[in-house]
Amino acid sequence: MIDLQDKNICPTMEELGEYVRNPLFTQFCSEIKSAYKCGEKMEYSSCSWEKGWNVKWKKAGKSLCTVYPREGYFTVLVVVGKKEKAAVEEMLPACTVQLRQIYQQTQEGNGQRWLMIDLEDEDDLYKDVLRLIRIRRGAD
Repeated sequence: MIDLQDKNICPTMEELGEYVRNPLFTQFCSEIKSAYKCGEKMEYSSCSWEKGWNVKWKKAGKSLCTVYPREGYFTVLVVVGKKEKAAVEEMLPACTVQLRQIYQQTQEGNGQRWLMIDLEDEDDLYKDVLRLIRIRRGAD
């Protein structure tokens, strides 16, 4: 078993998939890679709030999302910035109660909301996250 806190050993995507033990993790990563024709970048975060290895997805220098592996599920960070705010707020009424709550409970700072969304099932929340990322990508 890998240790996500060991910054000296960068895990592979396969190792992260084994750590998460949820096929949705691999599916999500494949969907992002395929939809946006981008590669993942493993990064070690020393931030005390979210210490450990994560997977960043960027397209044309812009962050799409960051994935934090957990045991049995994973957390996706999607930043809603000034450019995306109107489109996201227009989409929110059609989203799950969970996503609306996450959005409302996330403090805005410097015109951004950093949404941390836990995923473990391919449900409506999963679809909402993919829609957020599409908005993020389109707001260049």
